[in-house]
Amino acid sequence: MGVKRPGNSQGLSPSALRDKRARDKAMAMTDDRKKKKRENQRIGQRSDSDLHHTSSGTVRRTSIAYNRATAGKELNEKGRHS
Repeated sequence: MGVKRPGNSQGLSPSALRDKRARDKAMAMTDDRKKKKRENQRIGQRSDSDLHHTSSGTVRRTSIAYNRATAGKELNEKGRHS
């Protein structure tokens, strides 16, 4: 297992990190992701909420805790959600 450092928070090996970055880049460049990015920029992001794309294609503003699935979850001793 690789060492956790900036840019490699999951501690991936160099080859796994290179592969993950290639997959992430390919996903970010799809037409669907570009469309969602344009829409988010048009709507405007705020620091107190997230924009959530629903399965029906609409966008709604939600609390950060809800959209990142942390609402109501307890933190364990390492500060992570269980």
